[in-house]
This record gives sequence, structure tokens and C-alpha cells, in this order.
Amino acid sequence: MKILLVEDTRALAVVLTARLNSFGYEVLVAENGKVAIECFKQDVPDLILMDIEMPVMNGFEATSRIRAYETSQQWAWTPIIFLTASDSPDNLVTAIEAGADDFLSKSITEPVLSAKMKAMTRIAALRQRLSVANQKLYEQASRDGLTGLFNRRHMDAQTDLAWENAQRGGHPFAILMLDIDNFKKYNDHYGHQAGDDCLKQVAQAIARVVDAANAQSLTQGCFAARYGGEEFAVVVPAASEGVCERLAHAIIKTIRELNIAHEKNADWGIVTASIGGCRTTVAEAQISNLFRSADAKLYQAKENGRNRAELNQTPVARQVSPAA
Repeated sequence: MKILLVEDTRALAVVLTARLNSFGYEVLVAENGKVAIECFKQDVPDLILMDIEMPVMNGFEATSRIRAYETSQQWAWTPIIFLTASDSPDNLVTAIEAGADDFLSKSITEPVLSAKMKAMTRIAALRQRLSVANQKLYEQASRDGLTGLFNRRHMDAQTDLAWENAQRGGHPFAILMLDIDNFKKYNDHYGHQAGDDCLKQVAQAIARVVDAANAQSLTQGCFAARYGGEEFAVVVPAASEGVCERLAHAIIKTIRELNIAHEKNADWGIVTASIGGCRTTVAEAQISNLFRSADAKLYQAKENGRNRAELNQTPVARQVSPAA
């Protein structure tokens, strides 16, 4: 169990650390509330032992800020126990209101301290199992059941967040819309089971290209999602025009190299895909217009022979409501 000990008195911190280490616990010491918050954000502990009276920031304020941070990050509750030389009613009420869970006297005996830590260890184990279960549920809720890519609902939420960040930072933003060529004919000819297998392989190919681009730092936070049916989307925040083009052509090439037979895909004989992309640097643009522009370029790619990418960089105009 990892314990964050927040205590400004060095001698007491040394003694408590030694006692906790003897029980087999890992202890990190912070000398005041401000340092404790920084430590918490860097490495979330299983338990916080918090002094009340400290310079720079006291325990009450630090606890309130930690609880606020947990809420903003949607994290599970981290147990916080106050260390006190005076368990006055006023301190108890203030501590609980700030978000504390319990009190411990600084003069606590060895057996009582050991028993308290054993109880906290059980709670930490339970929290860990809960965190793993919640993460699995989150993954299931955000992923498309067939392809494993992000689903449309998660894509919309993440795109909105990325778009807001791009507007604040003045960064470029791009959308790639991808469609498997003649996929209805593929389903009709090979059957829906084969169609599902095709979708899975294409999704994996897209994911490999996107993951490689992120790993090489060509993009920042690029991700792929199943848009619907045989359509996919790749969201590319803060990417240069050249990177968008490379990404689009790499996806088309990787899908083609799957070499999935498709007799009804005229001129090619294998499964191919078309991509339409739009990139904008206009902070006042609307994300819905960016999707529409990318979709229009996708239709252009289809009309120009499929198995290709059509991209443009355009100032996507803000929609203006007509005058009343």
C-alpha cells in the first residue's frame, strides 16, 4: 500500500515513516498541503495521512482541493485520515466537511496504528478491484463491439474536447472520413459474416496506422472510430497538412495490402477504401462543418475512381443564423 504522509514536523515525519515502513508500507512524505497536492497528481496513493496545521497550505484546504481534483478527473475516492494532537469537535466537523474520512492521534500506539493500517489495506485492495472493474466497463461503453475501435458516441465526446483545445490553442484540426469501396456488393456476394470479418480487418489496419503515427509523434492525440456501417473516421488534432496526407495514404495502402478478395470491386479485385479529409486552421470554424467538408471530399474520392484520398485545407466558415 502506498501512503502519502503530509506532515511539516520533520522529526514526527521520520518516526511515522519508520513505523509504517516496518509494517511493509511504502511512504512518501510531503511537508505541506501544496506539496501534497502536487505529489497526489503525480502518483495517486492508496491512503493519505494529513496533518492539520501546516505552513503554506493547511490540511483542510489541501483536502478540499484533492477532492475537487478527484471529481474533475472522475477518480475513485482516496481515503484521507487526519493526524491531530487535538480531536476537538470543531476540527472534526471541519475535517469531515473538507472531505476527510477519519482521525488519528499523533500519539497513537503501535498496535492501534497497525490495526488501522490493516483496515486501510483492505480498503485499498477493494478500491483497486473497483477501479479495474470500472475501467473495463468504460472500455466496453466506449468501444464498438464489432471492430474494437471507439464507437460513435465516444468519438463525438472526444472530438468535442479536442476541438475546444484546438480552438483555445489556435491549432489546426483535421478529420478523415473513410468508406470501404463497394461494401454492399461485398456483403451481397460473400455474406454478412464475411462482411463482419472484413470490417474487423480494416479497423485493425486503420488502428495500426494511427497508433504508429502517435508513437512517432507525427500527431498529438489522433484516434480512429467506427462512424457507422462501413464508414470510419480519424480525428487528427494539431497535425500539419503533410502529416494528414501521409496518414490518409498510409491507411489506404495498409488496407490494400490486406489483400482481401473482393470480386465485385471493379478494377481492383480486392478490398479498397476511399478517404475524404478536411483540415482547418480557423479557430472560429464549427466542427460540424468540418465533418461535412470531409464527407464531401469522400464523395469526390468515390467519383474519381475510389481507392484514393481527396484532401483539402479550407477555412470552414462559421454558420450564421439568418436575420429575423
